[in-house]
Amino acid sequence: MRIENSFIPVHGVGEATERRLWAEGITHWDAFDGSSVGATTERRIREFIATARDRLDAGDAAFFDDAFPSSSRWRLYENFRNATCFFDIETTGLDARHSDVTTVSFHRAGETTTLVRGEDLTRTAVEEQLADASLLVTFNGKRFDVPFLERSFDLDIDRPHIDLMYPCRQLGLTGGLKPIERAVGIERDRPELSGRDAVRLWHQYERGDDRALSTLVSYNRADTVNLESLMDVVTGRLHDEVFATDDEA
Repeated sequence: MRIENSFIPVHGVGEATERRLWAEGITHWDAFDGSSVGATTERRIREFIATARDRLDAGDAAFFDDAFPSSSRWRLYENFRNATCFFDIETTGLDARHSDVTTVSFHRAGETTTLVRGEDLTRTAVEEQLADASLLVTFNGKRFDVPFLERSFDLDIDRPHIDLMYPCRQLGLTGGLKPIERAVGIERDRPELSGRDAVRLWHQYERGDDRALSTLVSYNRADTVNLESLMDVVTGRLHDEVFATDDEA
């Protein structure tokens, strides 16, 4: 599913109208001819397509983040895949007022970077990792990772953001990241580790156990890299649900 397959951002075009357009073979902006909708809707669609083409050429993910309904923002991913930053944090607790960020991993275009508290985890380093990302992907990041980072490092992380927890729920995939990974067949080297273990490992490292830090970093990186695999599974399944047609663009 690509942005160019979508008509749902247009005012007055709901899921039923979009599905009807697809069923009639209008599965891409290039195929739209106006014969399947009324005059007002046709005008709105043509105006949207004209503006959207320019915004897509400009790489303006924020425009589409605003235009799409929240339940459909996963459709941005294929267009902005190469500029998507997956990230995940580990902390010493759940409350940013009293807890610290210990590690943050960022994964983009096949490369993974992990920042560690007391070494290279700074406000500037986090900003540099996020600076040129068009789209962010996390799991439960809107409620946890983003506000935790913002409070801990006095940041304003204001950019298009797909929190995978919600598209997963659309597919009936509930619970935490690890159970969902298992449910869709994504494997990891240390499946027994959890967020509580991440806290324990950090405290072991503070007491001088360098191996504990190595394990923690490996765990954090797996969380982050697996987000890309999960994103591919989830967007593929959502595509199959909403774009069930033999004439796909």
